[in-house]
Parts: sequence; C-alpha cells; structure tokens
Amino acid sequence: MELNDLTIERAHQGLKEKKFSCTELTKCYLQQASKSNEKFNIFITVTEEEALKKAEEIDDKIEKGEEIGILEGIPCAVKDLFNTKGVLSSSGSKILSNFVPPYDATSVRKLKEAGMVMIGKANLDEFACGASNEYSFFGAAKNPHNDKYVTGGSSGGSAAAVATNSCLYALGTDTGGSIRQPASFCGVTGLKVTYGRVSRSGVTSMASSLDTIGPLTKNVRDAAIVLKHMAGKDILDSTTPDVPVPNYIQDIDKDIKGLKIGMPKEYFDKNIDDEVKNSVSSAVKMLEKEGATVKEVDLPTTEYAVAVYYIVMPAELSANLARYDAIRYGKKPDEEGESLTDYYFNSRGEGFGDEIKRRIMIGTYVLSAGYYDAYYKKAQKVRTLIVNDFKRILDEVDVLIGPTSPFPPFKIGEKKDDPLQMYLADILTVPINIAGLPSLNVPCGFSNDNLPIGMQIIGPQFSEELILRVGNNYEKLTK
Repeated sequence: MELNDLTIERAHQGLKEKKFSCTELTKCYLQQASKSNEKFNIFITVTEEEALKKAEEIDDKIEKGEEIGILEGIPCAVKDLFNTKGVLSSSGSKILSNFVPPYDATSVRKLKEAGMVMIGKANLDEFACGASNEYSFFGAAKNPHNDKYVTGGSSGGSAAAVATNSCLYALGTDTGGSIRQPASFCGVTGLKVTYGRVSRSGVTSMASSLDTIGPLTKNVRDAAIVLKHMAGKDILDSTTPDVPVPNYIQDIDKDIKGLKIGMPKEYFDKNIDDEVKNSVSSAVKMLEKEGATVKEVDLPTTEYAVAVYYIVMPAELSANLARYDAIRYGKKPDEEGESLTDYYFNSRGEGFGDEIKRRIMIGTYVLSAGYYDAYYKKAQKVRTLIVNDFKRILDEVDVLIGPTSPFPPFKIGEKKDDPLQMYLADILTVPINIAGLPSLNVPCGFSNDNLPIGMQIIGPQFSEELILRVGNNYEKLTK
C-alpha cells in the first residue's frame, strides 16, 4: 500500500488494521511535504515536531486497543490564514510575519479534537487577496502539474499540498473563489460552503460578509468527512446559524435519477475557453446518462457580479485591515518616524504588499463621503438582485453546473501586472459568494497542455449534502 496515495477512509482503515503506524504515515507525508516544498513552495511553515508528537499519541491509543475516529492520525495542511496556537500564522503577509497566536481558530480546534495531525501551514496570497498565489510575501506557490504555471489563489498552497500528496486533506478559505479556483487549477476537490456553515472565528478576516471556510481533498467523500467535523453553530461567530449538521457521507452514494441540473448560459459564453466549456459539457452529459435532466438557464445578473464583488470586498477588507497598525497587530517598521502618522505610514508601507495597498485604496474610496451612495450602496442593491436571480433559478432546478474558472491555469507572471485581467479570473466564482451559496469544485478533465480543468456544482443554501452526492456520482463514473 502506497502511503502517499491514500484517501482519508483508506488511511483510517489501514491505521485500524495496524497495516502501518500513525508515525509511519506522518513521516511519509512530512518527507513528501519537504520534497514538494523545495520544488513548488507550498508551505510557509512545516510543523514536523508537533506532527510527530501527535502521531505518537495516536499510536499509543491504537496499541491500547482504543477506538479511533475517522480523522484521528490523518495528516492535514492548514492555510496560513488560520490561527494555530503556538505556530506562526502570517496570512502570507510581511506585517504578520512574526505573529504567533495564543489560540486556535474554531475549525482548527474542532479538527484537533477529532485527532488531526497538522503537517504545516500552507502558502497563500497575502491576506487571501489574489487568484494566483503570486501575492504571497513568501513567494508564489507553483502548480504541481507544471511549475511554470500558477496554483490559483488564494488557497494555492492548500490545493498544491493535496495535489502533491503532501497531506491527505487541507483547509482553505473562499471569499470569491479561493478554494474552488486553486482546486480546479491543481486538479483536486474543493468545497465552498454556505455562508455561516463553518465558523470563521480565529481566521483572519478578509471580507466578513463573503468569507467561508472549507476543505480541499483528494475526492468528494473525503470532503464530506472533513465538513462533518467542522460545520455547526459557534458562539464565537454570530453568523453561524443553528441549522442541524447532517451526516454528509450517509447518502452520498445515492443515485441522481430525476435530478434537475441547470447550465447557466452565461457560464458558457464566448469569454469562456473552449477546452473548459467542452470538458464541463461532457461531464454534464455523463450525469444526464445517469438519469439527471439538464436544461439551459439564465442568470442575467452574472455580468455585474465582478463589479459588485470588487466594491464590497475591498470596502470590507479596508475596514478589517485597519487593525494592522503595528501597535495592536503587526510587525514594527524599520523606521518609526517622528509622529504617529509617520509610524502608520511606515508600518503599513513596509508591511503590506502592492495588491493589498491597491485594495485598501479602492475600499476606502468607495466608503468615503460622497462616494458611499454612488458605489457601495448601489453595489449592495445589485447584490440583492444577484441573490434573487439564484433563488429564482434554484426554485426551478436542483443544482447548477458550470466551469469553475473561465480558463485553465495560466503562467506565473502572465497576469500579475494587470490587476483587471487577474480580477476576471474570479468571474465564475464570485457570484456564488455574493449569494452565500455552497459550491463544489470537482476535476473534470485536462487541457491540451495537460493542465487540470474543474467544474463547480452549485446548490441552494445548506445543500452541501446534495452537491456532494452529485460530485460523488460523477467521480464514480470517471475514477
């Protein structure tokens, strides 16, 4: 049995049957993480000592004949946006490059209670702002399928960690596509949950009305297992509603006969790469053969989603980043200056990268007197139209399926100096965040350059169980 080629379920079975020890499993993944990191720059921190200590605890438990849970002893990578007690949590930024939090994020705590073995903290775009992982203070992560190409962002390190078998699953965040798009670019499964399904407490805020937490995994079943352990109400996050958490794995193998699939025509227009359109259309045809019915649907507000997102998100980001002043949070500047104003200029000038500065300026501008009504207020009104658009269509069909990204992975450096081109990478993912819906990226093919292509399965609020079932059905058809 190749230890680096396991799923969560198979690894759990192997540990229970004592085919290998947790220490052996962990060492194998640490070794792979170290090797992959040299080539692809996936991790900001590798937590070898902590991982091996946890593995020994699990081995002792198994030796004593005690039952272990499905995530006990399973190696995981955590996006460096999550607070991890006693371990650097940099958010990919220079300003937090010395920040070691005194507590865990709620999702990390829950997974630790379930027995997670943390391999390390994964690379990301600074403060989760980016679609390529090129905006990390620690350098770009590289695509495991071709190191000249981007991993996608902002959870690029997390997606690459799973794709290189450096861990069995990883944690990411999705504010405008930051789980699904890198999952698509790296050829792994990535789940963006309903807004509020998983607590955001202890995760550095980007845009508070859009941020979600989710897993990146090798297959759909693993995503269902991880979500079950993270989801639910949290008193530390008032946006987590008291909605029951189902056993996502229980009905995942049920068929999809009679399921109504909508294909939004705006997700297949002339701006979408032909290879991407063909791969996703072929995938939907396979589901149709399994008994699903397919129809084309209209989502006319799609064209406004990027504009709405790049007003709402920078506005919320600029408010959230105000705390990083090197007094309350953040690294002191090299030159403190003569006044408090100098100190602020210097700490933020040194600590924030260009993309963060750009977004802070946009956000502060749209919130300023005289522009608030013209931009921010109007964007919120259009956001309501987008929400209603999805609601109308999801009353007619059970799920929507479309491409995750308008194009396959692009080369490192190709779009970095053109922010507008980079922002358009989010064109098919941001509408789902604006509407607060769940969406699952599943790999569905390769481009002529042998780079992964992904499709996203979108459902109504709190329909993770359904979209995971659809994704699992497709996965079984295609291995």
